[in-house]
Amino acid sequence: MASKYYQEMQESFRNNNKSREFPAHTAKVHSVAWSCDGRRLASGSFDKTASVFILEKDRLVKENNYRGHGDSVDQLCWHPTNPDLFVTASGDKTIRIWDVRTTKCIATVNTKGENINICWSPDGQTIAVGNKDDVVTFIDAKTHRSRAEEQFKFEVNEISWSNDNDMFFLTNGNGCINVLR
Repeated sequence: MASKYYQEMQESFRNNNKSREFPAHTAKVHSVAWSCDGRRLASGSFDKTASVFILEKDRLVKENNYRGHGDSVDQLCWHPTNPDLFVTASGDKTIRIWDVRTTKCIATVNTKGENINICWSPDGQTIAVGNKDDVVTFIDAKTHRSRAEEQFKFEVNEISWSNDNDMFFLTNGNGCINVLR
């Protein structure tokens, strides 16, 4: 079903070959990400909100706005297999897990610093969040509790899991990629 949807969208963009701007937030947008089924696009903003859109032919239609953070939403990501869940990382020292079916925050997890990056493990069991103090916290996605924290002695710029879920990657301010097992 999703492949037909993708084909229709690709055909639409090929035929129209144009660029359009869609108002999404009241301040700069920091992050965008597609749901695992490719049906929804989420964005996070300096205006402390996340928004979710549905792509209809050649336009984005806002499905909902998500409020609750006390500071900017710096990054977000979707659950790797559940297209109804996404998580936001904020400068307010929390992450929030949202359910698009209920349009509500289903969990708020306090962290030790201003969060700037986030990623969900491919198996959906762990959320990794990095903060401005170069601490990466690994959070159990079911219990919403911290499993582990790691303080790095270098600037952590981005984080990501391998598709097999057995390695964790960090980019740093020294021009390197660190691989953790």
